[in-house]
Amino acid sequence: MFVRRPVPIAIAIVATFATAASAQGQVAAPAAPQATPSAAGPPISLDDAVRMALEHNQALRATRLSVDLSKADEITAGLKPNPSLSLGVDGLTLFTPTSLNGTFWKDSAQYSAGLDYTFERGGKRGNRILTAKDTTDVTARTVADAERQLLFQTAQAFVNVQLAKSTLDLAQQDLASYQQTVDTSQAKVNAGTLAEGDNLQIRLQMLTFQQDVSAAQLSLIQSKATLRQLLGYDNVPANFDVAGDLGHPKVTVTLDALQQDALATRPDYLAAQGSLKLANDQVSLEISNRARNLDGNVTYSRNAFGPVSAVGVGLSFDLQVHDRNQGNIAHARVAVDQARDTESAARTTVLTDVASAFAAYQTSDQILNLFESGYLDQAKQSLDIATYVFQSGNGNLLALLDAERTYRSTQLAYRQALAAYLTSLYQLNFVIGRQVVHP
Repeated sequence: MFVRRPVPIAIAIVATFATAASAQGQVAAPAAPQATPSAAGPPISLDDAVRMALEHNQALRATRLSVDLSKADEITAGLKPNPSLSLGVDGLTLFTPTSLNGTFWKDSAQYSAGLDYTFERGGKRGNRILTAKDTTDVTARTVADAERQLLFQTAQAFVNVQLAKSTLDLAQQDLASYQQTVDTSQAKVNAGTLAEGDNLQIRLQMLTFQQDVSAAQLSLIQSKATLRQLLGYDNVPANFDVAGDLGHPKVTVTLDALQQDALATRPDYLAAQGSLKLANDQVSLEISNRARNLDGNVTYSRNAFGPVSAVGVGLSFDLQVHDRNQGNIAHARVAVDQARDTESAARTTVLTDVASAFAAYQTSDQILNLFESGYLDQAKQSLDIATYVFQSGNGNLLALLDAERTYRSTQLAYRQALAAYLTSLYQLNFVIGRQVVHP
């Protein structure tokens, strides 16, 4: 139904999720005891679920370390070149090693020492630091986008657990209600007012209700397993439960306002903008790399056989005859065009996501309004009438079974519509990147 896509973002979305989850809905069927084992500890609210996901999700924790890695690269980018020290001895005779005696080292050897240092030109160091900071900024926004996606996945999984619980309640209530119909039909057979063939059809229909309960129990187990994985498997007990019910909170939003908010706060779009800045700064860095560094040196030499000593200075640099860093500069300029197109594509994606999520929200709200306009009551009244007429001895078996099917399908569809509506609210905040919906 929804396009799953892939910021004080995390805290804002946490607040929205928690508010929406606590809203109470109007599920027509009354609450029934759960068939699941008692939970260890209090039920987990959506607020708790989001907090646990942000703290314990291992994939997110690994992604966050990318920021620390990038900050470490900033340190490397800001380092200056190390000076180099050289020590030497001249006057060694290779073919007469016997002459290398104490007298040689004292009277004949020539000793020298030198200190070399590279002077960077063209603002290389400053541009390296700037591009490193740009990289850290892009990385941080990428991590924020990963948090945004995890929060939506957590909210969606939480709603799925609520839906599974509600569906199981409905299946259990339907089974209990239909059991009364089976008991009534058996009493009619015993009294001679109902044919055994009709009674068998009613009893065979029990299989459908029992299958519904089994399927709902399996769905609840699977939805809880998905949520548990997002929260950190070892941090959630196997028999945990979730708090809150499906509901239909009313909100008021406009498409234009949502799109403007999204362009200002979506972390993936901000990351694309940051990548464009990084590409432009990379061009400046490559241009500065075109400037040749100067290698300066100072030397000192002394003859062992006399008091003669000398100090020398020198300077060396590459002559830009062939390599003027043309290739890297051209590469960086093409990367700017690429980053600009990527930023434009990201902007289009944001606007499309918002439009799609807004349409899903409107459609879900309209569907719920249809259910709540009278169809729920009509389905319940139809079942009550068919049951009463059948139990009074004047009813039609096929009419009763049809009323049962209609009531079950209507109630199930309503619960699914509630879940879809809540998910659409969470998706609105997801595609915006911050809390804009206040249920």
